[in-house]
Amino acid sequence: MARILITSGPTRQYLDPVRYITNASSGRMGVALTQAALDLGHEVVVISGPVSVTYPAGAKVVPVITTDEMLSAAMEHFESCDGAIGAAAPCDYMPRKIHTQKISKTGQPLTIELVETADVVATLGQNKKEGQWVVGFALETEDQRFRAIVKLEKKLCDLMVSNGPTAIDSDDNEVELLDPSGHVIEAISGSKSHVAKRILAQLQQRLVKRN
Repeated sequence: MARILITSGPTRQYLDPVRYITNASSGRMGVALTQAALDLGHEVVVISGPVSVTYPAGAKVVPVITTDEMLSAAMEHFESCDGAIGAAAPCDYMPRKIHTQKISKTGQPLTIELVETADVVATLGQNKKEGQWVVGFALETEDQRFRAIVKLEKKLCDLMVSNGPTAIDSDDNEVELLDPSGHVIEAISGSKSHVAKRILAQLQQRLVKRN
């Protein structure tokens, strides 16, 4: 069986000691994927941002907060894994300046300059060794399949899961699983548990058994 790294949940990028940028990712898809992988007998390491969900007891969970922390932990543990599933929703942007004290109201508009954070899945894809694989998630609000294919190629993924914003903080999901040529292997809808089982079944056949 395989040792699988799963990233899950959101990350936070702080503006000051009490305020931060984040998103509504709940970690539920990560929980479902973890359970599906464990059910197949795999060993699982979860790199998770701040969530209120509980991961299955059989998994090793590494908590992180920022996107840089998620990247660092993912790179460290990916070394000893057969593959990775990037189900997290890391913040794509961070403030250029982080204030050391709480920003006070002045009655005037506040301008915040944001810069891009590192791309966790793309970095894993660029650093995978022979035999390792990476599965990405692409959440888009428009041109979902096209943008997922672009991300699949850009991030050097072996499979890409395309879904939309209705997946966020929901018990259900509707996805398309794409192969490296951009073809839809399977369209899956239903509970996140069902979706995760189907993703793992395809992953098992196409990536785990391949190695």
